[in-house]
Amino acid sequence: MTKTIDLISPIDGSVYLSREVLSRDAAFAAAKKARLAQMLWRDRPLQERIDLVMKANEIVGQTTDRMANELAHQMGRPIRYGGEYGGFNERVRYMASIAEEGLAPYVIEDSDSFKRQIKRVPWGVVLVIAPWNYPYMTAINTIAPALIAGNTVILKHAAQTLQVGERLVEAFHEAGVPEDVIQNVVLDHDTTSALIGERAVDFVNFTGSVGGGQAIERAAAGTFIPVSTELGGKDPGYVRADADVDAAVETLMDGAFFNAGQCCCGIERIYVNEALYDEFLEKSIAWVKAQKLGNPLDPETTLGPMANVRFAREVRAQIDEALADGAVAHIDRMEADDGEGPYVTPQILTNVSHDMRVMRDESFGPVVGIMPVEDDGEAIRLMNDCCFGLTASVWTADAEAAEMIGDRLETGTVFQNRCDYLDPALCWTGCKDTGRGAGLSILGFHALTRPKSYHLRKG
Repeated sequence: MTKTIDLISPIDGSVYLSREVLSRDAAFAAAKKARLAQMLWRDRPLQERIDLVMKANEIVGQTTDRMANELAHQMGRPIRYGGEYGGFNERVRYMASIAEEGLAPYVIEDSDSFKRQIKRVPWGVVLVIAPWNYPYMTAINTIAPALIAGNTVILKHAAQTLQVGERLVEAFHEAGVPEDVIQNVVLDHDTTSALIGERAVDFVNFTGSVGGGQAIERAAAGTFIPVSTELGGKDPGYVRADADVDAAVETLMDGAFFNAGQCCCGIERIYVNEALYDEFLEKSIAWVKAQKLGNPLDPETTLGPMANVRFAREVRAQIDEALADGAVAHIDRMEADDGEGPYVTPQILTNVSHDMRVMRDESFGPVVGIMPVEDDGEAIRLMNDCCFGLTASVWTADAEAAEMIGDRLETGTVFQNRCDYLDPALCWTGCKDTGRGAGLSILGFHALTRPKSYHLRKG
């Protein structure tokens, strides 16, 4: 019996599209095709691979209106934000620009007697398991450098954004990348685990939940296949006494609530120096109250539904538990809030503590807790009191203080006076339950290749 996956639109709960799940045999056949194609792909000149990836990038950029509309239907992001091509394009272009440097051999000696060097060679078949929350940008983080480096790619996109996987692969094929070099597949968990466990692929990049990452690592156990994971976060913001309050409010609130709070590096907890706490809270409440929750197809909507009812259920549960334990909610229920569905009123909570799940567990939704702190020491202790470590945002006019605080934070990225941004020139990485890996930057090329040493004695 054929198994299908239904993509349920958060707009109205209707089935947006259905796709058949690939059988185990068909999945292994796809992996075999990818392996055979990789032998020819890796031998193409580097510039040729770069040019084909850049052409695909250009094709994706010609469909931004369609992209925004389809994302609204699939995961609820308002069309007013225009899709994801800005960040997508920035990442592709940067990785293309550093490819020659990132993949160049490291020559130790080239004399009359010896040539000694370390080359970067592709792993082979790269399995990309992409998430739904930023479905174009997170996928391209690995797809672009993997293809440029000479790997072939099998893309398994999240069930909530199945159409994105199709659109991406369509663009690469239209650009001239051979069909077997990048393939889009719809897989169930068992077949995905089998591909990994039986070494049908050579490298796995997974972005998703902690539970999903653990399942991937279990599947790879004993295979020695490298697994790169990015498993979300509970990212903090800290507003020091010398911070620009208006700028901090504008950026941190956007970081907390953009995409209905469904950002791996979104702000989920904020610590404010007690001297600025009242002002920061008042202005933050005003910012959130100015948002419009509603249908993402409406150009006036600034905050759409969460991608799935089950995600909304978890956010509401965290809020209700916190309120029962004494937290204070500052935003009245908005008109579009459907109570039990995916439309959730953005919420600011105070009188919170780390005994509450809303300040400890990943919310991945439109809620943020705000706490006053006495000094840097207290802020650092609270920021580190978390099982995740993706990014942290420090708001201060003192760059030296920001770096000093950052040195003491258990996180993958430290921001000063900004947040919720991925700089492709810097390594995207995390620690603790956020997982491990190295995305983008020159280290992204190093992750997607293996070192191969040459010790050549001449004559």
